[in-house]
Amino acid sequence: MNSTKRLNRPLRSSRDSRGIALIEVLVALLVFMLGVLGLIGLQTSMTKAETDSKFRADAAYLANEGVARLWADRVNMAAYDGDSCEGVTRCQEWRNRTSSVLPNGTATMAIDAATGDVAVTIEWKVPSGDTHRYVTHTTVARNTD
Repeated sequence: MNSTKRLNRPLRSSRDSRGIALIEVLVALLVFMLGVLGLIGLQTSMTKAETDSKFRADAAYLANEGVARLWADRVNMAAYDGDSCEGVTRCQEWRNRTSSVLPNGTATMAIDAATGDVAVTIEWKVPSGDTHRYVTHTTVARNTD
């Protein structure tokens, strides 16, 4: 009888350890799932930051393009001022390009005709609802013709 009790004891502890092993597996799965959820959140925020960065780079490029068009068309400099282009093809093309490249994009210029100071403002609204603005200032020499 004494030898039978010894055989039963290891079986009981084996059964007990199987329950503990199951708990360890469940805890490991919980930790793994939390890690995966953290990675998904990180990927989401990285994608948002990348998209915002691309929009900012596009806005900077479009502002520079607008200034370049203004330099090339200094004769019509007054037409670039404000929200409308008053029939100036280069200006209208630039504004149309801005609205097609950026979501809900708008482009305006504020020009001081006396000094040639120009403020270019590019605005866009991302699908999440945030409105962003890029503003740059420069001076364009007046046309002496």
